[in-house]
Amino acid sequence: MDPSGLSRLDQRIAGCRACPRLVAWREEVARTKRAAFADWTYWGRPVPGFGPPDARLLIVGLAPAAHGGNRTGRMFTGDRSGDVLYQALYDVGLASQPTSVHAADGLRLYGVRVTAPVHCAPPANKPTPKERDTCRPWLVQELRLLRPTVRAAVLLGAFGWQAALPAFAEAGWTVPRPRPAFAHGARVTLDAPDGPGLDLFGCFHVSQRNTFTGRLTPEMLRDVLRTAARAAGLGTPESSG
Repeated sequence: MDPSGLSRLDQRIAGCRACPRLVAWREEVARTKRAAFADWTYWGRPVPGFGPPDARLLIVGLAPAAHGGNRTGRMFTGDRSGDVLYQALYDVGLASQPTSVHAADGLRLYGVRVTAPVHCAPPANKPTPKERDTCRPWLVQELRLLRPTVRAAVLLGAFGWQAALPAFAEAGWTVPRPRPAFAHGARVTLDAPDGPGLDLFGCFHVSQRNTFTGRLTPEMLRDVLRTAARAAGLGTPESSG
């Protein structure tokens, strides 16, 4: 575990300008803003991961929201998806509070780090395959720094699942062939030739489309988080009494 290394990585991510379309979009959104956030100074840069450097559980999303993480500078902070995710983390004892509204609101995660395979807000929430691949080295470096402690990962949605598997392989875990398919509740163990393995868990993304329609309910999300936390060796209210 290298806390300073992860901090330096986060700073480097925040300064990345590798994808012209994403740079233009995130900065345009930061200039024009949404009326409800007219008094905000938007972050308008790539959003690094959030959580302790010795995390045992990793949550992998898709990309920051234009008026969420791109505004606040913190993953899943200030948008409806984050409202659902952090409430569930709080419910199972992995977060200090149920809300995540701005980067200085005091939220702490317990043994959990949240990241994404794409660190810039993309137009229509859809990064291109090239943008996904260009951003992958950041995730690979983050995974390598987390390898001493991370034991489980929750991958949100098919995009997060498909984007993260090559990164796990590059970071030193063995991904089965053929690659396992995404499904809500899927569980796959990745072995590592030089260290502990990693348990991957599939979960529908906490998007408004999924949560508003009931495709993903709060209880479904809590169940995945509880199971993943136990696999990671984290204590939760259910396991600690």
